Amino acid sequence: MKIKKGYFIELDYIGRIKEDGRVFDLTSEDAAKKEGLYNPKQSYGTQIICVGEGNIVKGIDDFLVDKDVATHKLSLTPEQAFGKKNAKLIKIMPMSIFKKQNMRPFPGLQINIDGFMGTVRSVSGGRVIVDFNHPLAGRDVTYELIIRRTVTDTKEKIKAFLHSMFGKDVPFDYQQGKLKVNFPLPEQVQQPLVEKMKTLIPEIKEVKFDEVKKEEEAKKTQQKKDTTQR
Repeated sequence: MKIKKGYFIELDYIGRIKEDGRVFDLTSEDAAKKEGLYNPKQSYGTQIICVGEGNIVKGIDDFLVDKDVATHKLSLTPEQAFGKKNAKLIKIMPMSIFKKQNMRPFPGLQINIDGFMGTVRSVSGGRVIVDFNHPLAGRDVTYELIIRRTVTDTKEKIKAFLHSMFGKDVPFDYQQGKLKVNFPLPEQVQQPLVEKMKTLIPEIKEVKFDEVKKEEEAKKTQQKKDTTQR
């Protein structure tokens, strides 16, 4: 059976930098041990993704369409993977910013500034050069993909969808087309999420989220206003 957009599939992969074969990402614990990259603090395991929904690198997402459940290899250009290097994303920042955070920058240090991840490239006098490009921007990469199966179980699909939306496992209860998500979400955010969920998982007929407490909703609204005014 050929995989189509909107299918949920279980996937393992190993990503390498094409130039030197260095592994930068993988899902299998056994593969991590074989490559000498095993980290006991890291979570390993196959991923369940929805094809065509941006749950994975775009080049892989596009490649998966019309493929069989099997092992595949592919090469991706920077445009298909993590993008080209953008000189505008390389910033010169004053050392005072780091001192205020009691931080001593050094080349290779990864930092988070206002929600944007960057890598310190150099430190000279009172200036720090920070690169906000993706660490693999400008790199050709290769992947070995193992498509293990198509996922047909509704609860597995729901779990994967919610994880892709919230970046973590979210508790829920699903019975006979009715889904109760044990996670508070403001009403104005629920509608597009529910519509998307029903489109991708048509077995779902009704969705309810935990109610957001009024004080929490007011706080989130104020935070949104503050962000807009900056």
